[in-house]
Amino acid sequence: MANHPQAKKRNRQRILRQARNRYQKSTMRSLIKKVRLAVSGKDFDQASEALGSAVPLIDRCGSRGIIPKERAARYVARLTTAVNALRS
Repeated sequence: MANHPQAKKRNRQRILRQARNRYQKSTMRSLIKKVRLAVSGKDFDQASEALGSAVPLIDRCGSRGIIPKERAARYVARLTTAVNALRS
């Protein structure tokens, strides 16, 4: 455990950031799952709506360093491809 005031503060900040990042990552995973369920159910309207809410959060997680930027881009690309495949 930290003994100096600055180290104690850094630990408090770490805990807050960790909780915030965990919430964002969990929410992102839930939205991805929602898109994938709609795609597997062959429901284009629901899938495109879920994709519309998932993409901004995935991009935000990538830009903030919660997940790597390339992983965020890969998620968006694969989900978009899956939803667009339902259209045809």
